[in-house]
Amino acid sequence: QVQLVESGGGLVQAGGSLRLSCAASDITFSRSTMGWFRQAPGKERVFVAASRWSTSNTYYADSVKGRFTISRDNAKNTVYLQMNSLKPEDTAVYYCAARPSISSDYAPVDQGYTYDYWGQGTQVTVSS
Repeated sequence: QVQLVESGGGLVQAGGSLRLSCAASDITFSRSTMGWFRQAPGKERVFVAASRWSTSNTYYADSVKGRFTISRDNAKNTVYLQMNSLKPEDTAVYYCAARPSISSDYAPVDQGYTYDYWGQGTQVTVSS
């Protein structure tokens, strides 16, 4: 059974940093596109960042470019989201998502419906 387990969330002051981790099990991680999404209270879930396995390319939402960095360690089956210069508007539940594929992956990385597996989420709260 595929599992994605996020960790690293918490409360931080504006301008601070956090690193989220997402450990995957029972999945061919090295052939999985991994994404991070977030959902603020009363709002829809939105794309944050992604790592496409087939090209090693990374992608970011405009709102986090230059502040967040996605990385992956295929040996540890783990994807990370380093979040710097955090703002109160970054407050949300952050979700990890996985999309394994056999052939090259060209599907959109910023659309949640294209992902097959999701973690339970980790809360990030940024105080002003």
